Amino acid sequence: MGQETYDKGLEIRKAVLGEEYVTKALARADSFNKPLQDLVTEYCWGAVWGREGLSKRDRSMLNLAMISILNRSHELKAHVRGALTNGVTKEEISEVLLQVAIYGGVPCAVDSFRIANEAFAEIEAANKEG
Repeated sequence: MGQETYDKGLEIRKAVLGEEYVTKALARADSFNKPLQDLVTEYCWGAVWGREGLSKRDRSMLNLAMISILNRSHELKAHVRGALTNGVTKEEISEVLLQVAIYGGVPCAVDSFRIANEAFAEIEAANKEG
C-alpha cells in the first residue's frame, strides 16, 4: 500500500469520526501503539473504507452491528457519531441495534442502545454549546 493509501485513510477517518477525535487518537500514539494507529489509518480507513463497493453510510451501519456484537463500547460510541455524519438516522440506528438483539443477543443490544443514547446526548450537548 503506502503513503497514498494512508493519506486517503486519514482523510476518510477524519471525515467520518471527526478531525478532533482522530487528532487526539494520533496525538496519544507512542512508540508502542503508533504502528497500530498507522495500520488502522492505512488499511481500515484507506484500503477498506476507501473502496467503492459500499457507501460510507452502508459501512457505518455494518460497523454499528459488528462493533455492538463485539461489545466494544468506546468504538461503538465513536461509530454512532460517524454513522450520523454519514447520513444514518437515529431511527435507522435503532433498527440496526434491534437486528443486533436478534443475531447477537439481547444483552448486547441493551448495552448498544445505552451507548448510542449516550452518544446522542453528547452530540446534543455539544450542539447547544456551539
